[in-house]
Amino acid sequence: MEIVAQLAERVMSNVEQVIIGKHDVVELTLLALLCQGHLLIEDVPGTGKTILARAVARSIGCSFRRIQFTPDMLPSDVTGVSVFNQKTTEFEFRPGPVFAQIVLSDEINRATPKTQSALLEAMDERQVTVDGYTYMMEQPFMVLATQNPIEYEGTFPLPEAQLDRFMLRINMGYPDKASEIAILEAQQYVHPIATLDQVISQDELLEAQEAVKQVYADDSVKEYIVNLSIATRNHPDVYLGVSPRGSLALYRTCQAMAAIRRRDYIIPDDVKFLSEPTMAHRLIISPAARIKNVDPKEIIEDILSSVHVPGTHIGQR
Repeated sequence: MEIVAQLAERVMSNVEQVIIGKHDVVELTLLALLCQGHLLIEDVPGTGKTILARAVARSIGCSFRRIQFTPDMLPSDVTGVSVFNQKTTEFEFRPGPVFAQIVLSDEINRATPKTQSALLEAMDERQVTVDGYTYMMEQPFMVLATQNPIEYEGTFPLPEAQLDRFMLRINMGYPDKASEIAILEAQQYVHPIATLDQVISQDELLEAQEAVKQVYADDSVKEYIVNLSIATRNHPDVYLGVSPRGSLALYRTCQAMAAIRRRDYIIPDDVKFLSEPTMAHRLIISPAARIKNVDPKEIIEDILSSVHVPGTHIGQR
């Protein structure tokens, strides 16, 4: 796993030239990339969500497209459309912006559920079907979606099926004082994203994605992951718990975490660290708990404190 760890360090150090003081955010983004997953970034405007996506694309030399979601968008504005060519008397497919390797779905919750659903097939099956024809996505393929959790006017909640396809949900958060000063200094003359170089090849990334799958997980760790998922389904404050796709997301990200930490095996601490970003957004809170403003993060913490941890006699936080 040394090669994966070195690759991860190169990408993270490169991205952190632009995203200053947010090591955990950059690390989680890289975990999603190594697991061939998708990322939901939820935070207020101006915290660097778009720059994060652009920096990742530049670091790995991938094509990058941005989709600015609006209420009047149609699914064809995302996937593409077939246009009749009068010269050839045939229909030609013109790919939409989803046909890129790194796709930034900016303010995804501003689009209607119908338009949001245009991403479902691409995110899950790495393909898009238009007018009966299926078009494969170029690998690697990753969707980074952003949404503002504060502003609700003119927005639509993400469908449960859409949320479940995001491997991780993260929050950028405001930088601390020293980091914000460093941001001011870094952008005094030119934005550092303009000078960011590619640090790994796409082939190296694809090899790392395959290598991550070789990380070993003991049966007790697998059982621990499934027990956490089952606990979410039986929690009194949860109407709809974590799906098997959520269990797999936690398992995959734990493999990637172990790899970048130079281990070829998963430990329970990996599971506990990644439970909240992989599970919290998949929980549908019950109406009674919603009235009490119960936070999904609190539910995950409660479950982690009650579910038995492998290698211990009692549950540990």
